[in-house]
Amino acid sequence: MNAPHLEEFLTLQEIVAAARRNLPPGPWSYLVGGAETETTVKRNRQALDAIAFRPRVLRDVSRIDATARILGRASRLPLFLAPIGGLESLAEGGAAAAARAASQFGIPLMLSSVCQPGLEQTAAASADGARIFQLYVRGDDAWVDDYVRRARDHGYAAFCLTVDVAMYSRRERDLIGRFVKPWRKGASEVSHFQAGLSWDQVERFKDKYDLPLIIKGIATAEDARLAVEHGVEVVYVSNHGGRQLDHGLGTAAVLPEILGAVQGKAEVWVDGGFMRGTDVVKAIALGASAVGIGRLCGLGLAAAGVPGLVRTLELLEEEIRICLGLLGVTRYSELTLQHLSPAPPVGEPGVFSAFPHLAQD
Repeated sequence: MNAPHLEEFLTLQEIVAAARRNLPPGPWSYLVGGAETETTVKRNRQALDAIAFRPRVLRDVSRIDATARILGRASRLPLFLAPIGGLESLAEGGAAAAARAASQFGIPLMLSSVCQPGLEQTAAASADGARIFQLYVRGDDAWVDDYVRRARDHGYAAFCLTVDVAMYSRRERDLIGRFVKPWRKGASEVSHFQAGLSWDQVERFKDKYDLPLIIKGIATAEDARLAVEHGVEVVYVSNHGGRQLDHGLGTAAVLPEILGAVQGKAEVWVDGGFMRGTDVVKAIALGASAVGIGRLCGLGLAAAGVPGLVRTLELLEEEIRICLGLLGVTRYSELTLQHLSPAPPVGEPGVFSAFPHLAQD
């Protein structure tokens, strides 16, 4: 990280503001928008805001360990870059830039299959960084097998199936702005493969491959139990950042029931509206193993490319360390549900309501 960026960005809010200045209307609306009324987007934020902290004091917090382990591998934070399509429309280099930032900082990247420059070049850009491949199924079993083989051959540590896109949602900001994502062109011709995805394909994957499997898009205890029964290594709690089903529950609100269903038989990851270090600490205190950041990843890249995303992660790290210390803990294993309490949100939720000094979109 070079000195000018350290001086320029002292808060995450300034990252967001820089991204807004840099992006044209179409990519900006794509990045921040959700489905239809964007109720799920707001509920993601509302669910986090409805959790308050119960701090303990007079604890020795002179040494804070904010590191974590994700899929058995050391990570600088309990964070990973969530898969987001079309990063190339937000910053030069697209997924390769995100991979370089993740590797430089020391957290995993989850690559979306609809993000350029693709599986092989992104792997090359991430050097020895931890990486995971996420697939939208747009072909038959042989087509899927090809992606699994390529991911395994290029050092991806796990494979992810996204399962909440049986139908492509109506994202009205994109429609109103007539913004057509390049990766959407022609997608309707093969969307029946994603619509036909079922637990049979999950079972087939587990029978055929020893690569850890992540199921992204779990939103109920019922489906979490089924995932565990099928031997899935990671239950990924997500509602696509509010970009698929409108009027869904916030992920922080459904996380407890899913953790109860999984009962430690798989890792539980979560994304959806996580914008601040305090958000991350809340998820870990609830019992999640790792937190994905999607929009915030895009914002960091749009603000200043690789250095902007690294700086975003540095600011998150600082917020997490401060939060842990003020809660009276020195590591995540000391967090319990006793550190949390239900509380009424104090403001109107929105995609950027975590940044109250920012002019709202």
